[in-house]
Amino acid sequence: MSYDGPCPGGTANLPDPHFKMEAVLVCDRYSDFLRCTLPANKHLFDRIVVVTSAEDRDTQRICEFHHVECIKTDALNSRWDRFCKGAGINEGLSRLDRDAWVVHLDADIWLPPQTRLLLQNANLDPSMIYGIDRFCVKGYARWDSFLEMPSLQHECDAYVHLNAFPLGTRVTSKDGGGYIPIGFFQMWCPTVSCVCEYPVAHTDAGRGDMVFAKTWPRAKRGLIPEVVGYHLESTDASMSANWYGRKTAAFTHSGGPL
Repeated sequence: MSYDGPCPGGTANLPDPHFKMEAVLVCDRYSDFLRCTLPANKHLFDRIVVVTSAEDRDTQRICEFHHVECIKTDALNSRWDRFCKGAGINEGLSRLDRDAWVVHLDADIWLPPQTRLLLQNANLDPSMIYGIDRFCVKGYARWDSFLEMPSLQHECDAYVHLNAFPLGTRVTSKDGGGYIPIGFFQMWCPTVSCVCEYPVAHTDAGRGDMVFAKTWPRAKRGLIPEVVGYHLESTDASMSANWYGRKTAAFTHSGGPL
């Protein structure tokens, strides 16, 4: 007996032809990362907007070169030595249609080329918020060497390899029930969840993403194992190094100060 397609009334495992995905990212004094990530990431989304400060001319120039919408705002409060990331995210969200999937993405995350196809095939639940894992890429030299001949993450439409770089730490919350998709990649559907804004109580880049994710109960927070992002880091980076604004060295060959 041969397979002749799905049974009557069934559906084949084909990409959703109506799949739509928008992205918002905040980039304030992160242009050295954005120049590496934006060319690869922009093609994965139907629309992407970048939020930056009025004084960050480098980020604005990179967006203009790649023909990506750039929103200049004082909502980040960066000129007053604060980093109100949530307010900046909301500035970006307000420009999106928000009628399908939305991704909040950090400027230093490079997504693998098959990301859109894999998400499109995953039959994701629009009532949930999703996160992914990430590789930790320490230093520009390692990233440059990787790009010369990349180690495969996806192979033969069957395997997901996790050995290119060390994997980043997942975050859980005892009072929140467990796994929390943190802010480097958060994917949700505002029209179904009715969650259309980011929390703005914090004046730094920490905690707000966890507060946001815990808007969903634990049963509605999921990990997408098919996709692993690449988190580009300066060699002196630590988890909280830039929560209060950019402090780490430039992501360049020289690795000098910004």
